[in-house]
Amino acid sequence: MKYYLIAGEASGDLHASNLMRALSEADTEANFRFLGGDLMQSAGGALVKHYREMAYMGFVPVLLNLRTILRNMKTCRDDIRSWQPDVVILIDYPGFNLEIAKYVKTQLQIPVYYYISPKIWAWKKYRINAFRRYVDKMFCILPFEKEFYHKLNYPVDYVGNPSVDAVDSFIRQQAAQPGTFLTEEGLTGKPILALLAGSRKQEIKDNLPVMLEVAAAFPDYQPVIAGAPGIERACYTQYASRHPAKIVFNKTYPLLYHSSAALVTSGTATLEALLFRVPQVVCYYVKTGKIAGFVFRHFFHTDYISLVNLIAGREVVQELFADRFSYPAIYTELKRILYDASCQKQMLDGYDEVIHILGKAGASQRTARLICKYLRN
Repeated sequence: MKYYLIAGEASGDLHASNLMRALSEADTEANFRFLGGDLMQSAGGALVKHYREMAYMGFVPVLLNLRTILRNMKTCRDDIRSWQPDVVILIDYPGFNLEIAKYVKTQLQIPVYYYISPKIWAWKKYRINAFRRYVDKMFCILPFEKEFYHKLNYPVDYVGNPSVDAVDSFIRQQAAQPGTFLTEEGLTGKPILALLAGSRKQEIKDNLPVMLEVAAAFPDYQPVIAGAPGIERACYTQYASRHPAKIVFNKTYPLLYHSSAALVTSGTATLEALLFRVPQVVCYYVKTGKIAGFVFRHFFHTDYISLVNLIAGREVVQELFADRFSYPAIYTELKRILYDASCQKQMLDGYDEVIHILGKAGASQRTARLICKYLRN
């Protein structure tokens, strides 16, 4: 069968590439064409456009690059119409993907499947109408999403979480072939404090300086920054000049594997820290913090911002964001998880609870089998 996939950022590229490999196992005649990245290219098929040309987030960047975005949409529509795939598979990236879904479903009558639901459960419930109209099947990776969509009378499949697959695979490889991460990166014998400041320049600008300042207050630990894909080293060094820290690129998993604790912005990184059982503080700067905190508490449909707490349904990790984001608050919480054994145990017990809820590895394979099953039927 012919599969057309669209991933608009680095995490989507990773999960889409694993899904493509699983589809190749389930369908020996699988043929791929896609908008994505290097990892999808390594899985085989034809790259139409790289996500680096598509990744515009936030109102102002989207507005400034509107002409490029519209041109990318036209390229994508024309390419799908020309290639005539058996199915279009969308991976997260809702602003772009829902527009494509509308065109594909209404103009081409090609099945549309969605892998990795956009986070409409946070505050964009109205988007359910677009899913009902334009998306035939939804494959969710967060356990609570199935109940959320069920309440909105939209059946979905929970397939497990691909981060479980990725971390499980890395840990097994590490056990079989111990790496040389510490010596390769010139790290000392001190325990490591991982700094995961986000995947976008604005997030790094907002979060990293305070993270570095807090890390400097714990001289028994060596801070190491996880460099995000597509972000140049200079973006980090400009903030690390006052409080020096090592920077590693494309080695987030080895970093977390060797870390004693982590300061993490919200996102998939909070879940990855959990899967490596690294105690963490979630810290996320938001401009106009008091207003943002008020809006979150009164207008969002969820009580938490981190995947850890969202999946647990309770506070397992501290979320210091908006009006709670400050040097003293982050310092105090980091000190607790580093030096208070009972606090650390409580967090790790919460981690085990979430790991149990997530279920076993195999999300990509389960999704691939379901896709093939639905297409045959």
